[in-house]
Amino acid sequence: MTRRLDDQTILEFQEKGVTVLRDVFSDWVQTLRDGVEANMLDPDPNARIYRGDKGGGRFFVDYCNWARIPQYRDFIFHSPAAAIGSELMQSDRVQLFHEHVLVKEADTGVPTPWHQDAPYYCVTCPQTLSLWIPLDVVPRETTLEFVAGSHKWDAFYRPQRFNGDPLNEGDGLEEIPDINANRGSYDIVGWAVSPGDAIAFDYRVIHGAPANANTSSQRRAFSLRLLGDNARFVRRKGIVTSPPFNQVTLKDGDVLAADEFPVLLDP
Repeated sequence: MTRRLDDQTILEFQEKGVTVLRDVFSDWVQTLRDGVEANMLDPDPNARIYRGDKGGGRFFVDYCNWARIPQYRDFIFHSPAAAIGSELMQSDRVQLFHEHVLVKEADTGVPTPWHQDAPYYCVTCPQTLSLWIPLDVVPRETTLEFVAGSHKWDAFYRPQRFNGDPLNEGDGLEEIPDINANRGSYDIVGWAVSPGDAIAFDYRVIHGAPANANTSSQRRAFSLRLLGDNARFVRRKGIVTSPPFNQVTLKDGDVLAADEFPVLLDP
């Protein structure tokens, strides 16, 4: 397989838990824009729309629509995403977990709180990757930010909904540190990005994003969640996961083998 990434990019992802990829999906931007438009016109019942205290634009969040939106399916199965995932995760096998769409319309007064993705999920895997793909120009002041190296902290923080409510009360997990109040204590990284770029990050790395205060520009993003070798299903009694995957019949600890999680690359 032809290599797409240089050694420094792969090392940065492994060491910091996040890296930026320039112009890797430029041929797929319009396809994904068309998919997001179709998705917003016909959202899944699990879709959520958040609004700030002062109204303004919507923060639209939806996931797990690839089987019914052909543009998503086309990207997942035919773009270089799986090959890029293989290089970053250093895994020959690449499996789909799910796709996630996040649209902050103009003047959306809702920040994305600092969080890890891993505690939300019904899966465990030593190699994980999210590809956050902007479909609009995103300046540094409204882009995703990351606490570099936090994927190595061996910590699992309480997941919350994007409005700040906990996903599970009494889940036994600790609260995430107050990153905003102590920004100087952390190695916070972020990049201005353009359509065709991608930000690649580990499920365990802490990240968040400010509100979109721009009154004329929206921020559409398509995020693809991938897994490497030895992915296993996780089911904890009384714990809600996001996405819920209620239809999956796997038991706790089972190999992640189901139609909902197709294998994209397996030499």
